[in-house]
Amino acid sequence: MIPFLLLAAAGQAATPALPPEAQKLTVAQKAAQLVNEAPAEPALNLPAYDWWSEGLHGIARNGPSTVFPQAMGMAATWDPALIQKVGDVVAVEARAKFNSQPLNADRGLYQGLTIWSPNINIFRDPRWGRGQETYGEDPFLTSRIGIAFVRGLQGPDLKHPKVIATVKHMAVHSGPEGGRDSFDVMVSPRDLEATYLPAFRATVTEGKALSLMCAYNAIHGTPVCANPMLLTQRLRTDWGFNGLVVSDCDSVGNIWMFHHAQPDAPAAAAAALRAGTDLNCGKAYLSLPQAVERGLITEGEIDTALARALAVRRMLTVDSPWNRIKASEVGTTAHRALALETARKGIILLDNPNDMLPLKGKTLAVFGADADDLGVLEGNYHGTAINPVTPLDGIRARFGRNVRYAQGSVLAEGAFVGVPETALSANGRPGLTVETMGANGQWSVAGQDRRIDFNYTKTAPFQRRWTGTLTPPGPGQYRLRLDGPACWHACPAHDAVKLYVDDRLVVDDVIGGKALETTIDGSAPRRIRVEIDHKGGDEGLRLQWLPPAEALTAEALKVAGTADVLIAVVGLSPDLEGEALGVSVPGFAGGDRTEVVLPEPQRKLLAALQATGKPVVAVVMSGSAVSLGDFKPAATLAAFYPGTEGGTALAEILSGDVNPSGRLPVTIYQSTADLPAFADYGMKERTYRYFTGKPAWGFGHGLSYTKFDYGQPTVTASVAVGQPVDVAVQLRNIGQRAGEEVTQAYLVPPATDEKLVLTDPVLQRQLVGFTRVALKPGQAGTARFTIDPRLMSQVWRDGTRRILPGTYKLYIGGGQPGDGAGQWTQFTVTGTAQDLPK
Repeated sequence: MIPFLLLAAAGQAATPALPPEAQKLTVAQKAAQLVNEAPAEPALNLPAYDWWSEGLHGIARNGPSTVFPQAMGMAATWDPALIQKVGDVVAVEARAKFNSQPLNADRGLYQGLTIWSPNINIFRDPRWGRGQETYGEDPFLTSRIGIAFVRGLQGPDLKHPKVIATVKHMAVHSGPEGGRDSFDVMVSPRDLEATYLPAFRATVTEGKALSLMCAYNAIHGTPVCANPMLLTQRLRTDWGFNGLVVSDCDSVGNIWMFHHAQPDAPAAAAAALRAGTDLNCGKAYLSLPQAVERGLITEGEIDTALARALAVRRMLTVDSPWNRIKASEVGTTAHRALALETARKGIILLDNPNDMLPLKGKTLAVFGADADDLGVLEGNYHGTAINPVTPLDGIRARFGRNVRYAQGSVLAEGAFVGVPETALSANGRPGLTVETMGANGQWSVAGQDRRIDFNYTKTAPFQRRWTGTLTPPGPGQYRLRLDGPACWHACPAHDAVKLYVDDRLVVDDVIGGKALETTIDGSAPRRIRVEIDHKGGDEGLRLQWLPPAEALTAEALKVAGTADVLIAVVGLSPDLEGEALGVSVPGFAGGDRTEVVLPEPQRKLLAALQATGKPVVAVVMSGSAVSLGDFKPAATLAAFYPGTEGGTALAEILSGDVNPSGRLPVTIYQSTADLPAFADYGMKERTYRYFTGKPAWGFGHGLSYTKFDYGQPTVTASVAVGQPVDVAVQLRNIGQRAGEEVTQAYLVPPATDEKLVLTDPVLQRQLVGFTRVALKPGQAGTARFTIDPRLMSQVWRDGTRRILPGTYKLYIGGGQPGDGAGQWTQFTVTGTAQDLPK
């Protein structure tokens, strides 16, 4: 056995030594341990281990788990203490699954304890499809939420972490998805230091993240995973990081295949390893023996990376107290309750001009494809949700089963959506009869499903079929398809599926990352049967359609006539925005968006509903900022992708059982015209810090069913350069309901004497503190902040970070200045200007 190796937390100790047993390995054996699919190594008594596991908002792609709100929804809570608890649950469930096998068992894809989360890239542009994975557009908010999640994942004892957190993707990586393998970012030193690196610095130096992932892109011609300035100088020397650096998947190969920065795989592998990338997600490091033979890298340099990798393997298993976590500790009642609390706190009341909400004594109708869709609960990088509650489920449970529903529209022109319960029937009820194949080879009825919309990731093999009637809402051509999730990596055997229409077999194929289609005429009801032979891999099944718009609109207007209030659940979905998607419909390209306004089919639905004269409550579900354009609902909520209990949380807020308290972690712009070019990584006119226009809703915005009043803040009147500033403000709940206020502090530093050019972004204000304060009606409380000197600094054009003496203005309130109640104050910094370390 290899003796236990301690991988030091950032800045605490030197790189571990390679044990004698490992020194005897051949270069090829060493290299094999430095790719994500590491084989068993008998000489080290190591089982096979795949380093790639996901846990962005719940342990992912490894079967049923507690699915929390997508990362953007977690950021909307503005509650680091809560998110640390979420991280802890993710780690517990990862351990529970890991511990369900013997300690010396081989671990395949997504079965390990090295979690490649969180994503702390700055969401600089709402068009980026992967922005849903981030904590928003602000470096400080991202840092605090990121630190909390890392601490939750790794636990209190870094000698025995529950799991390893991997902060990603360093650095300057936030779209476009198209061309990401070869994209070269021309970022200024100022933007690099002020915007793109702070969250990485914070999660490494304060959060003590034990792993970090380098990104696909290049910076000024140097691929990031082969960039010694970032991975050696900044990360290891300046920040004292001594953890493990892993490449984004295939990014080492991209160094030569797409960036053309090296001539071949051995040269690319040598460049990455020498720059500080220890582990390769991909195969390029298998060419390291050739790199040694050619003198491009030494075996000693390989040993350094291997020592770090082996240390991680040992510290996660040898004498770990977390080996006692039971396999049953997945999806527990307590974990589900935490998912519900996170969803409640992450839903944002954007607008409620005439106090339409909360709803009391009204009959309701629900509309929108997102109202009853599993994908918009889960977001991307998700587990299989256990008993998920869609918005329609939640609203019916709270307001009564007689709440009617109509899909109303597709999400975007040409985009398929799930066939809704309203078009499916069996036994006189909505939905389809479901049967399962028994061990005796006979079908038996197992109940009735409202729709076919399921994840089957890592579930046991089975055969299942659904039968009933499909009744289109009107005449026209309907395209039907069976679809499953995208196949990400090392895809397993695909599931066989069949679709019968009027007893005629129209689809007979295997599914997995591809859609299987047919077209039917909607002039009459059709008998339908769907069958699946599930093999137990990374699969799922959805019955989807692309119906005529006129038929959906007519159905929606008929349903609208039965209700007092119309709830339109609109927005996007992980089918439209996400990582490297194949989608290409108006408003979307390759997983990114080309427009920030709600897609046209949904805008038409909203206009048709509003034309009835009845109040429309809009609930926007998305992973990014969505503008409603000129549409003005009676009330508007943003729910993001809210996790397994999202529908319950939404219904509680609509009813007033829970007071809304979420805040925007991004700016919602009025239109795409407000934004610079997507591929421009300069921060001028981006995010609330530099945007000079008027947004639809600003960063930090969020309303409540009660009101808060702020007193005059007390602040240290004068401090020396480099000293923290203590601030306190009293606030009072002057409304009729108990509620939580997210009190925010924004700093405006003194003007500098540095000459800026037209292309330089001009800082408007900077978030420097936030806290939640819970108050009953009439109750007063105090919000306290300590402003770190680093947050008082400004960044010069050459990347120098400097604190200036002078007068600093500070705003304390429930949002940015001009957004809700709040107060201005100021303080003075005395002494001589001081430069801070990188």
